[in-house]
Amino acid sequence: MRRRDREITEKSVLETIIMKSVVCRLAFVDGNRPYMVPLNFGYRDNTLYFHSAPVGKKIEIIKLDPNVCFEFDIHTTPVEAEEACAWSMNYQSVIGFGKARILEDDQEKRTALSIIMQHYSGRDFHVPETELLRVAAFKVEIESMTGKQSGQL
Repeated sequence: MRRRDREITEKSVLETIIMKSVVCRLAFVDGNRPYMVPLNFGYRDNTLYFHSAPVGKKIEIIKLDPNVCFEFDIHTTPVEAEEACAWSMNYQSVIGFGKARILEDDQEKRTALSIIMQHYSGRDFHVPETELLRVAAFKVEIESMTGKQSGQL
């Protein structure tokens, strides 16, 4: 990281940014091109959880190459100035890398969906068996992540 003065190194702060985020931007390796999508997510024990349709581009890409990059940001606020090049942005962000794995086991899928729902609602939901058949779930085990912040938050 070029600006070490803006680096966030404490894991607890990185996790707080993740937990306060509403969207995770997840980038996949699609042959020789990146493919990035904003997704709903859940986080627990250094692992990100996602849901998807059982078929589609994300699922196909994961089967071919599990490597992913993720991004979160919070507190994004422009900082105005008189001169164009003096404008800035307040923010906190996390960027990281990991490997995605499609969850095949129903209990793993149920756990993933529960973690996602807990992230947004703060409570548990029962996922009926019929719904498990209609959805795919995958997880990203985080290999590394870094954080950055700018401005007064």
